[in-house]
Amino acid sequence: MENTKSREQLANIARDYYLSKLTISQISKKYDLSRYLITKALDDALSNGLVKISINAPIDRNMELEARFKKQFGLQNAFILKDADNTNEDYENVVEFAAEEIQDMLHRSNVIGVGWGGTVANVINHFQSEVLDDLVFTQYMGDNLKYNSTLGATPLVQKAAAKFGASFRTIPAPLYIINDSTRATLKEEPALVPAFTTMAKMDLLFAGVGTLASVDSIPLWRNHRSEILGNIEPDDVAGMLYGRPYDIYGHILNTGHDKLFGSSLDVILTVPHRFAIVKSKFKGRALLGAIRGGLLTDFVTNESVANRVLLEMDRS
Repeated sequence: MENTKSREQLANIARDYYLSKLTISQISKKYDLSRYLITKALDDALSNGLVKISINAPIDRNMELEARFKKQFGLQNAFILKDADNTNEDYENVVEFAAEEIQDMLHRSNVIGVGWGGTVANVINHFQSEVLDDLVFTQYMGDNLKYNSTLGATPLVQKAAAKFGASFRTIPAPLYIINDSTRATLKEEPALVPAFTTMAKMDLLFAGVGTLASVDSIPLWRNHRSEILGNIEPDDVAGMLYGRPYDIYGHILNTGHDKLFGSSLDVILTVPHRFAIVKSKFKGRALLGAIRGGLLTDFVTNESVANRVLLEMDRS
């Protein structure tokens, strides 16, 4: 019982000092204890874990590398973070920074397109909840068919909207529809018209950059790859963005065979801010193609990925 009371007093002293910002002299008078005992109590609260202090140091950026990318590729923003001590910290820094930048952009946006996948999910998890109920979050392409996953387009759109008390639009249909007539007719269905009308007004979208492996990760797509993407050469595919394959120069490889159900590429390329989050150095080739082809206006990554992009550029 005595130990419980002692810990409770420690908590109260720590709360007064760290949260209420009382001075040690004020706390000393409040509890009728000497300044020495108050100081010792604060030290004890730290040493036994009752108080935990974390310092969120600013994430360092490589401004010189950013300026080079912006000039060379005509980007609005190239956020390149300095490499951390380990891969996990690198990933966390990229996601945290991206979430802060995108959330800041939300205040200047109206309709936001949301991609899907683990990177997008992590960014949404890092958003700080606030009320922005005039925003609309929307899918801009169909779902990835991982219906038992929280990383699909539909749950992520809903989750992003919930962070801000905003509304959302979904597309309850697969990402790819092979039958041209079905795909065209489905867009005209009254239940889907609001989503297509909304996505045509996007002023910001954010997504991860994928590779052909993202298509092959879903057995149905892998087994029907040529029907979905056309007879493309796998070695020619640098990356996948907006559900479409492109080469190292950013040329879409299946313009004559586009089976994607969602926003047309022409509509997507009119979105003022097309923001990508790239964590892995294995996405260097994919990022190079995307920025060479003008598929992106903004991105965040780290030095390792940025240097891989430059290496891939020298090779090609």
